[in-house]
Amino acid sequence: MKKLLFFILSIGFTASCQDFGKLQVVASLPGTLKEVSGIEVIDDGDLVWMVNDSGNAPKVYTYNLASKEIEKIITVTNAKNKDWEDLATDEKGNLFIGDFGNNISKRKNLIIYSVKKAALFTNDEVAAVKTNFYFEDQKKFPPKKKHRNFDVEAFIVIDNYFYLFTRNRSSDFDGTTKLYKIPAKEGSFEAKLIGSFKTCANWDSCQITSAAVDHLTGKIALLSSNKVWILSDYTHDNFFNGKIEKIKLKHYSQKESITFKNSNELFIADERSKHNGGNLYLLKL
Repeated sequence: MKKLLFFILSIGFTASCQDFGKLQVVASLPGTLKEVSGIEVIDDGDLVWMVNDSGNAPKVYTYNLASKEIEKIITVTNAKNKDWEDLATDEKGNLFIGDFGNNISKRKNLIIYSVKKAALFTNDEVAAVKTNFYFEDQKKFPPKKKHRNFDVEAFIVIDNYFYLFTRNRSSDFDGTTKLYKIPAKEGSFEAKLIGSFKTCANWDSCQITSAAVDHLTGKIALLSSNKVWILSDYTHDNFFNGKIEKIKLKHYSQKESITFKNSNELFIADERSKHNGGNLYLLKL
């Protein structure tokens, strides 16, 4: 009993002594969400919508910020969680699930699931509309290691189009994230390459793991393990041709989820690893 009490107190002491840099801890997420890979806010309120990473059930969780508990679990009946990597919403509050994790760039069954807002708030089981896609510039599955830049863990929805940002896993990593565009509707489409951006050259801290857009201002946020890039003042979907601000979070962890709480604040979540991570954070811009 003494050993157990010491272990629990040690965990609490360690957590309280951690330096979270520019991040404010909002909540320690429950074990059910230890592999959270996508978060979104729909309307104003106390709920954050979340999904888990590959191999987990095809479920969407609503986490209540007031009670610090999972309020609702929604099963997507016609989906599998091959590798769910991000969530997105459009300006109407419809939810989109990106099943496009592709670590070694060999997947051919890349899917985005679309769920209507009304169904999310009224049902515990929903059927999704499917958008299948493939990359216009990928010819080999997998390509050579130096060309493995087809993993996607980040996307947004603007004006009825999905925009996907790659997580560069090339052996000669230079920080380049590629931007692809596909219609946000049912069917199978070729993902058109429309741009690219070099984040930074460090493999561990410059891979893009999530994205979000503020539909009021048009600001776009890109996330890595210890940085956020804010894109603004761009023209049409030339996202990298406007203002780009890099924010160093001064905190490193397996961060794979970001969303706008409002136009001036971001929620960020990381996966739990032993006694670290598994938190929901707030970043003020």
